Amino acid sequence: MHSIDGHDDAGKPRRVDENLKIPVIREHLTVSTERIETGQVLISKEIMEEETSVNVAVSREEVLIERKEINEYVQTPPPAVRQEGDVTIISVVKEVLVTEKRLMLVEEVHITKRLYQDEKAVTETLRTEKVNISRNASGTNI
Repeated sequence: MHSIDGHDDAGKPRRVDENLKIPVIREHLTVSTERIETGQVLISKEIMEEETSVNVAVSREEVLIERKEINEYVQTPPPAVRQEGDVTIISVVKEVLVTEKRLMLVEEVHITKRLYQDEKAVTETLRTEKVNISRNASGTNI
């Protein structure tokens, strides 16, 4: 057997004309994967409730109705409905037979609208979802 450093097994220098055999080694790499559980994740959802109060402007309308007796003869009938400011007036007429047929304004119905605004507290329960995540590491992370 020959050593690689140019000397024989006894340590004597070897001749240059000798054939030297050097083994060549080659390695191959084989890679594979394997599933390993390294932990668990627990996801849960809960609903949270919270009461909330809000002040809201509330409008309401009231109608005042007045009947005004007139009982006067008129030459031409007044408009059936007319507006004077914020008052709506409905005329009520009838025909009356005297020596000739005449119109009599019997009454007027006066309608007045009044707008009132108040503030009202409104309370309501609001729901919110909350997600909880917890990890349970049962193995080692690679």
